[in-house]
Amino acid sequence: MAAIAAPQQHRSSKTDSYVDNKRKEDIRHANIVAARAVASAVRTSLGPKGMDKMISTSSDEVIITNDGATILNKMQVLQPAAKMLVELSKSQDSAAGDGTTTVVVIAGALLEQCLILLSHGIHPTVISDSLHKASLKALDVLSAMAVPVELSDNDSLVKSASTSLNSKVVSQYSTLLAPLAVDSVLSVVDPATPDMVDLRDIKIVKKLGGTVDDTELVRGLVFDKKVSHAAGGPTRMENAKIAVIQFQISPPKTDIEQSIVVSDYSQMDRILKEERSYILSMIKKIKATGCNVLLIQKSILRDAVTDLSLHYLAKAKILVIKDVERDDIEFITKTLNCLPIANIEHFRAEKLGYADLVEEVSLGDGKIVKITGIKDMGKTTTVLVRGSNQLVLDEAERSLHDALCVVRCLVAKRFLIAGGGAPEIELSRQLGAWAKVLHGMEGYCVRAFAEALEVIPYTLAENAGLNPIAIVTELRNRHAQGEINAGINVRKGQITNILEENVVQPLLVSTSAITLATECVRMILKIDDIVTVR
Repeated sequence: MAAIAAPQQHRSSKTDSYVDNKRKEDIRHANIVAARAVASAVRTSLGPKGMDKMISTSSDEVIITNDGATILNKMQVLQPAAKMLVELSKSQDSAAGDGTTTVVVIAGALLEQCLILLSHGIHPTVISDSLHKASLKALDVLSAMAVPVELSDNDSLVKSASTSLNSKVVSQYSTLLAPLAVDSVLSVVDPATPDMVDLRDIKIVKKLGGTVDDTELVRGLVFDKKVSHAAGGPTRMENAKIAVIQFQISPPKTDIEQSIVVSDYSQMDRILKEERSYILSMIKKIKATGCNVLLIQKSILRDAVTDLSLHYLAKAKILVIKDVERDDIEFITKTLNCLPIANIEHFRAEKLGYADLVEEVSLGDGKIVKITGIKDMGKTTTVLVRGSNQLVLDEAERSLHDALCVVRCLVAKRFLIAGGGAPEIELSRQLGAWAKVLHGMEGYCVRAFAEALEVIPYTLAENAGLNPIAIVTELRNRHAQGEINAGINVRKGQITNILEENVVQPLLVSTSAITLATECVRMILKIDDIVTVR
């Protein structure tokens, strides 16, 4: 009996080690399949003829978009590896702003190739290192294809912003939004840091009503709120002296939560008198500096203004805009070139901002306040976006953000590259040739990387309703003949020189997409187990 038991025990230990390896393979396979599912979900929204997604959130909010970052952000992904693709599109959004769908589609195609390589028995580390080498080579090829651009060349900047907008829901308005995006970015470029643009210096204000055609660039400030009319105060002020205040023009409260009972009428009268004199003394100090426009920060502790203080401010002919958000204070003070005032004792004329005109304007079914002609205006600008309904308005804002990011990319790295699948096919061709020179497993892996990049032109053709196999084959042929800028013209449904068709994008968008997609795929490949800690 003992003699029979020993071999059985030996066999079970062998089985254990085999199961362990199988488990690693299963987890790697499960991760890749989950991540590919996310990539295939957004694949149909790639390119100018891509489909839009309607997203219904748990709070019954409906969003219509084809922006990859927005779609993935709203998806409730549970699988950890699939979440990495959501993070990947966020990384691309913050690094380049555009190409959020492209980066996920490339990552999905690379994972598909990795699955084939793994099934051939190639070790994940070998695949990972080869992908890294291939991505570095790809960056060199892209840089060699790029065309330098100057910021003074307004036409090229508008073309690249138009290319970004052409794949959006609001593509028919690209002739208006592209120059607007270029003008707004160039107006906030600081000569001290010429290759840095902070998009927080461009404020996008959304106002329902009208159409996207009514969108405008405002050299000044726009508030999506009315002037306080409580006591018939002014609604228009020329030669405005503007103060941004962070204190309250209302009676003070006790430091602790308590109630005071006043039974004597004369005492009540005295309290009201004190209130009036307290508010009046504040308004006299404000008026003494010559201030005639007040921007009052929203207060949490107590009312920023009361009816009584609004009445006195109206009598003093001071225009009041209340409930200014705390987050906007920095932008407002930078634009007006003034200082926020935190205490009435610090209220001085040198802390004020100056503008030619502050007026309330009727817009759609509401009103807005515009401040224009600001003296010594900071390097900021405001874009007033209009739209016929909330869905269009939100999508116009997202599209404009992408266009702004594209122009920001060109300011940071002043090179343009062709669009329409041209760089991907050229990369695929050159990496395929390089793979033949490499020895061993590396050559296989680099060839797989080259094949994966063909997914972009293939998907562009597929989404435009063309024959993808015929188009990609013809594209390969044209590139082999030396036409490095040949790409898919989805409007004509054929292959043309895409640079001449003005379909261009910043080099940074392409390089960032390749680098980030490769990094993400390498990370997923290296995972061989998922440990859940509860």
